[in-house]
Amino acid sequence: MNRSEIWTMAAAVMFFAAASAVGDDVQSLRGDTELDAPAHASVVKRWEPDSETIARDYVQQPPLIPHSIEGYKIKPNSNKCLTCHSWANYREAGATKISQTHFADRDENVLANVAPRRYFCTQCHVAQTDAKPLVENTFEPVKAIRQK
Repeated sequence: MNRSEIWTMAAAVMFFAAASAVGDDVQSLRGDTELDAPAHASVVKRWEPDSETIARDYVQQPPLIPHSIEGYKIKPNSNKCLTCHSWANYREAGATKISQTHFADRDENVLANVAPRRYFCTQCHVAQTDAKPLVENTFEPVKAIRQK
């Protein structure tokens, strides 16, 4: 047996050992539904209506999107968000302008356009909806920025 085969067998043994160690109390988000069972239609979530800026819960939290982004397209050559939030359009649109931090690359070189790592807005910014949490959450905002 060569090293590659030994590593493959070791990985397989560890995988099956870990899989068998998972207790019966662990449950998927699908519940008890079998994987090959027909899926139930998803409940359509209602996007929150346009609102004022949403308070942040921790330092360096990306701002939350206070409006629906349903149908917005963000592709390598077009970004619907920049229609309103770009420095050229934010005043006319009455929107918050994109932060200067979005024009720096990972080496902090200032660019003329939005940096590729900041171009896909929904990597960090999320729109609000009326969906209930998938898991219990006991998060408390940082005291320094907590709203009174």
